[in-house]
Amino acid sequence: MRQLSALKEETESWQKLEQKVNELAELVDLSVQEGDVSLEQEIRSEIDQVSSQLDRLDFQLLLSGEYDKTDAILAVHAGAGGTESQDWAEMLLRMYMRWAEKRGYRAELWDTSPGEEAGIKSAMLEVKGNYAYGYLRSEHGVHRLVRLSPFDADHARHTSFALVEVLPEVGQAVEVSINPDDLKIEAFRSSGPGGQHMQKTSSAVRITHVPTGLTASCQSQRSQYQNKEVALKVLQARLLDLERAKEAEERAKLKGQHLSAGWGNQIRSYVLHPYRMVKDHRTDHETGNTTAVLDGDLDEFMEVYLRSQLGKSN
Repeated sequence: MRQLSALKEETESWQKLEQKVNELAELVDLSVQEGDVSLEQEIRSEIDQVSSQLDRLDFQLLLSGEYDKTDAILAVHAGAGGTESQDWAEMLLRMYMRWAEKRGYRAELWDTSPGEEAGIKSAMLEVKGNYAYGYLRSEHGVHRLVRLSPFDADHARHTSFALVEVLPEVGQAVEVSINPDDLKIEAFRSSGPGGQHMQKTSSAVRITHVPTGLTASCQSQRSQYQNKEVALKVLQARLLDLERAKEAEERAKLKGQHLSAGWGNQIRSYVLHPYRMVKDHRTDHETGNTTAVLDGDLDEFMEVYLRSQLGKSN
């Protein structure tokens, strides 16, 4: 039913655009026949809107990966560097939540581990909306921040790193075989804010997939059952990602390519001092409007990167 609903929404978007173009053509004919130049400004405005919508729909056709249309699970992990990196991780989390809000997606914070003084050590976010994973997969990797640290008494320049992890939320649409006997499930008390309930009951859940060592935890939901459901979703997505990584590695071996493992090099730098610039190192796309980017204006970076991947293996 979800797939049917998504397809229906997609076809309706094209049908509405077709109708809009036909109405616009009639308006142009009317303007020509009557010689009414007062309609020119309205027609130009309508053309700009149609053109913008066409560009968006045309780009979505390029998002043809197996899971591009699905919801996404996004995790942010602070790198080495203590408070500075933890503050940077929280800035990134806010950036993606603002991006989701601007696109009309629904973002729900699943889990968060607060920093010792400020920021977060890690956080996990569910982003629900058509093509959420298709867009967000461009953000997977290490993000670097260069700025004058507000936590340094000398106001020295610091470089901080954070890892952004993006997974498709496959749900029940894809079967990932998990043997219940392979799972180690632990309950513990939530460490984050949440009032008396979260502090007094062991409602948080951590699940370990013993054969692979992969773990997933959740403490943001009110009941242990809800936290377990969320943790299982995350674990399922990570197991699928592991399988896809193995397949990609095998393809790379056949092609004679080398795949780097682990964090690797940063994909994007955000420089706030001594100048202001955000630069994607994969495409060389950059902007000096750092405030807008950190407020969620990421579409241009995402689209430039995704277009650069056309013809390459997903």
